[in-house]
Amino acid sequence: MKPIRLMRGFLTVGFWTLLSRVLGFVREILLLSFIGPGPLLDAFVAAFRLPNMFRRFFAEGAFNAAFVPMFSKKLEGEEDAEHFATEALSLLFAAVMTLTALGMIFMPARVWLTAEGFAGDARFDLTVGYGRIVFPYIFFMSLSALFSGVLNATGRFAAAAAAPVLLNILIIPALILGHISGGEVITWLIWTIPFAGVAQLGLVWIASRKAGLHIKLRLPKWTPDMARMVRVAVPAALASGVMQINLVVGQIVASNTESAVSWLYAADRLYQLPLGVIGIAIGIVLLPDLSRRLKADDTAGAQHAFSRASEFAMFLTIPCAVAFLVIPLPIVSVLYERGATGSDDVAAISVALAIYALGLPAFVLQKLLQPLYFAREDTKRPFHYAVWAMVVNAALAFGLAPYIQWMAPAIAATVSAWIMVAQLGFGARGYGQVAKFDARLRKRLWRICLASAAMGGVLWISWVVLVPWFGLPGWRYVALLILLTLGTVVYFSVGRLIGAYVPSELKAAARRG
Repeated sequence: MKPIRLMRGFLTVGFWTLLSRVLGFVREILLLSFIGPGPLLDAFVAAFRLPNMFRRFFAEGAFNAAFVPMFSKKLEGEEDAEHFATEALSLLFAAVMTLTALGMIFMPARVWLTAEGFAGDARFDLTVGYGRIVFPYIFFMSLSALFSGVLNATGRFAAAAAAPVLLNILIIPALILGHISGGEVITWLIWTIPFAGVAQLGLVWIASRKAGLHIKLRLPKWTPDMARMVRVAVPAALASGVMQINLVVGQIVASNTESAVSWLYAADRLYQLPLGVIGIAIGIVLLPDLSRRLKADDTAGAQHAFSRASEFAMFLTIPCAVAFLVIPLPIVSVLYERGATGSDDVAAISVALAIYALGLPAFVLQKLLQPLYFAREDTKRPFHYAVWAMVVNAALAFGLAPYIQWMAPAIAATVSAWIMVAQLGFGARGYGQVAKFDARLRKRLWRICLASAAMGGVLWISWVVLVPWFGLPGWRYVALLILLTLGTVVYFSVGRLIGAYVPSELKAAARRG
């Protein structure tokens, strides 16, 4: 077996994901400055969430959970993996084309189901109109997911990870041009999205051709392999998309308060930075590697891969969660408070971010634990776990809404994320040694938590000292930079002192890839 180089894969996917999320921050800053929380941004968020939700369900979720392990195993067994990918592409093309057409026809019903609080005001018609323009994005992104899965399974992560960057590369100048021209910035934004989908598909298609993979579009055929893939994919749709369903439930609750959809969206984009860079990146690399190791009966190698991925993820995730929990206000203020976004909006976004921070490690752990199941083509149990997590989420979101209104969805999402992790962790015990943290990780995990706590204490004290700086124009950027620098120095210094990590190991892992 030619193993996938895990650390190099993590760093490659992580780098491009980080670049995408940083550019995404620039996009959100421009959105909140030029448009600001209110009816227009509420409508855009609700409209764009529709294709994003289906992309996470069917493309990145169900399809990848079913396709990547099967393709990886055929590749490892030297079967005709390319023919299998061609069959999958043809079936996916027909299915997503149908879904896109139905979505555009029944857009009013979809908007009502996902944002019923918009009914009766201008946001409803705006969301329907925006939704019909941006919904074809799901078609291009679903096909991109197949080519990305093929590239990832062969250990080529760069092009697939770089593709999402194109969305923000195209949107940012569109927003600036719309603002400079004096036109409606939102119009420039929504028409750019489908074109970005075409660009992303083109990039991964060209990369797969250069890699020597000639995957063609043919008339779809219902073969035993396709039947097996669909049987695995259907429960995986819900198992992988639980977070998206929770976001939609939250949107339904928040839609009854003007600007609340925008507040939750802004907070979501912030905690999605570490989730995307760490959790999603590791999940993308870990799934094909586990699949190929299990096919080769390499149990020790699979456990090592799982433990090192978990160690790397927690080493980066826990301090991020602590920072979001301890200093959400200065972070949100510096990033978002300008133009159409005022201090009241910043306060609301900060509250949501602090709540989401409590669930950030759980969101990342889900991305680590799910590959243990998907690598074995076991999507039924994650499906059942997801159902329970969604029930809890819905009960808390709707149950708490009369008391704490728009904050209820954030609390519900955080609690349900930890319930999902508990179920995944408990269920994975049946997989034996592969699913257990090794001694090195067990020894270091509590040290990571201790170093993060020390960092949190320093951040809090430093923020109290620097509060006056955040009220001075221009100086708030300096103050936030000082906060983040101090936090980073303390975390790595304390972590090294108590053995949360060993610098030489990190360097060696990076060299080995």
